[in-house]
Amino acid sequence: MRTETLWALGLLVWSLFGLFCCHARAGDPLDFQRNSEIVISIKDQKLALLNDGRVSHTYPVSTSRYGLGDNPGSYMTPLGLLVIRKKIGKGCPLGTVFKRRVPTGEVLAPNAPGRDPIVTRILWLDGRELQNSHAFTRCIYIHGTPQESLLGRPVSYGCIRMRSKDVATLADSVPTGILVTITSDHLPKRNSAHHG
Repeated sequence: MRTETLWALGLLVWSLFGLFCCHARAGDPLDFQRNSEIVISIKDQKLALLNDGRVSHTYPVSTSRYGLGDNPGSYMTPLGLLVIRKKIGKGCPLGTVFKRRVPTGEVLAPNAPGRDPIVTRILWLDGRELQNSHAFTRCIYIHGTPQESLLGRPVSYGCIRMRSKDVATLADSVPTGILVTITSDHLPKRNSAHHG
């Protein structure tokens, strides 16, 4: 009887340890409001969450190394108004590797050497204008990258790359359908002391 109790207690502790270690540790949820929107600045290589037109959080990103555009096969980042059509990866550990939008079971630490897969979360963008009408079929995402040391420079293949903890916080806080503007201009000036 005592052995069974110890075994059950050990199993419980192991399960809790596993949940603690594998839980996606995003930051505190963002203050999402009904009129919130996301703006991504090519010039600043930053993403901002705006509430009532005011910047509440900013994060470093990387856009395309090939420039701006929406031609299929171009590897460029499209400009203009888009929406988040699908969110993928909720609950996955930070650094979870995705292949064709399916978790592979592999988890990479930030700045792990080697290849640069899509990790942590996928926010699949859908264009709302002629200038970005191919974004969804081109699989343009906001997603995590293990190459966090390169953020702040245009090094992607068309997508918007973020730190794992930042993209998890963003994905877990905002709904599908939220407006996303990708602009070649600077972000609006900050109106809040809090930033990512």
